[in-house]
Amino acid sequence: MVWLHEIFRQSPEIALFLSLAGGYAIGKVQFGKFQLGGVAGSLLVAVLISQVGVSVDNGVKSVLFALFIYAVGFESGPQFFRSLGRQSLREIAMAVVLALSGLLTVIVLARMFGLDKGLAAGIAAGGLTQSAIIGTASAAIGKLGLAADEVQRLQGNVAVGYAVTYIFGSFGAIIVCVNILPKFMGRSIRDDAMKAEAELLAGAQVFGPGEVPAAPDLVGRIYRVTTAAGKTIAQIEGPTTKDAPMTIERVKRAGALIGVQPDLRLESGDVILVVGRRAGVVSSAQGIGPELQSSDGMDLVIVTRDITINSPALVGKTVAEIRAATADDLRHGIYVTGIKRADKPLPLLPDTRIEAGDVVSLYGTDQDLQRVAKSIGTVIVPSDKTDFVFHGLGIVAGLLIGLAVIRIDSIPLTLGSGGGALLSGLLFGWYRSRNLAIGNMPTAASTLLRDLGLAGFVAVVGLQSGLQAVQTIATSGLSIFLIGMVVTILPLLITMVFGRYVLKYENTAIFAGALSGSRSANPAFGEILDKAGNTIPTTPFAITYALANVFLTLLGPLVVAFA
Repeated sequence: MVWLHEIFRQSPEIALFLSLAGGYAIGKVQFGKFQLGGVAGSLLVAVLISQVGVSVDNGVKSVLFALFIYAVGFESGPQFFRSLGRQSLREIAMAVVLALSGLLTVIVLARMFGLDKGLAAGIAAGGLTQSAIIGTASAAIGKLGLAADEVQRLQGNVAVGYAVTYIFGSFGAIIVCVNILPKFMGRSIRDDAMKAEAELLAGAQVFGPGEVPAAPDLVGRIYRVTTAAGKTIAQIEGPTTKDAPMTIERVKRAGALIGVQPDLRLESGDVILVVGRRAGVVSSAQGIGPELQSSDGMDLVIVTRDITINSPALVGKTVAEIRAATADDLRHGIYVTGIKRADKPLPLLPDTRIEAGDVVSLYGTDQDLQRVAKSIGTVIVPSDKTDFVFHGLGIVAGLLIGLAVIRIDSIPLTLGSGGGALLSGLLFGWYRSRNLAIGNMPTAASTLLRDLGLAGFVAVVGLQSGLQAVQTIATSGLSIFLIGMVVTILPLLITMVFGRYVLKYENTAIFAGALSGSRSANPAFGEILDKAGNTIPTTPFAITYALANVFLTLLGPLVVAFA
């Protein structure tokens, strides 16, 4: 193993990416209905690799976690701020119950097994995966008025307890939140996440990548004029309803294209291109003439553009009011295919009220879209490029927020880099939803940040702590490790029961997000997102995670005082 240690010494990044590759390979293996998942698998493989001896800089861990938590916040910012209010009381209660049950569990076990204050605090820090407890507990130990060597011994025991219990602290939260909770609820995270998303969409149909309807709503057809000979274009277009309009986009007469005007009178033998809602196009076909498969020169490029609505004439109005107030010449040739708010589709119902920042998708020729866009708002130019200026500043802002420390007496309270990056991501995501011309981040880029950031962070934790944890277990016995298991599992189970029967959580995906956040269990949350397949669990997680960073940090001095 000397040669392997030498490789990892020269290039520790090999150990990191080997942990990711091996972890995701193991994570795909199913044991009955149980599947470890890529994050937990990466942690397990990293612990194994750490036995060879690997040194990974703390900065790598910090960068990876900042990328993960910022991306999560950015994706969920708009929905998070809309969800704040009285409906957040459940999440607050969840965070309080878990912190209190965690504190009582540590104190009871410490007294039962005669643990000193240092080991008790370390087990709290590792079993609850709240590293900040190490700092607050060590500071509290230093103020006990003990001899210097005793203070040093107790503070050293904080690190020992943390190292032994932290690995299972991460792994155990995954087991409870991802495996036990769905069985307890009787429904899968995936099914309930899809259900919650469908409720948010309010019946609007959403197609996945590569999916299109077999009978599209917007169609184009070519006809040879026979029945409609002698009628003007306005007379043919007029009878169609506002719900199923159609427009004549091109006219070819005697083999040459001619200008399309409302008063243009069609002649027998003219070839016309009709574009519009399928119902309108089909219903008008008999009044025009036979359909042609193709005709030279009748090809027309139709584009779809997203436009951010910011016109005072539209904001605050219902769809029905906007339709009634829009002139026919402005609406001509333009078709609304959908409206989104915070990247969630809205139903195109007459009473749907438009808000500033909503995005409308329009279908038509480029010339028509440019004409209409001026009266709506800002055109969103499609791009697969990430706005690194916007997001670089977002991460910087989050890390600066994480540096801020507020002291209550001798207890330092701080969001840390993780909480700061999450808050910044939420704010920048919300701002982006109101100003879609800036801050672009393609879904694929965001997914990469989330997956690589979280799995890489967990792998670094395993590489850094795995060797010491295994060695301590070997020399000190399994008692500390087993006590840490109880500290990890019991508060989660208590909070899970409280959430189900007192707080009345019904949706498994939302419940899992809140439960993982109340324990600041980032690896578990990553697995929950993977199972959910959407961002539904993120809003409850963001609320409880922010509270947990404060509540769990406060446990350090309390454990020292009462253990």
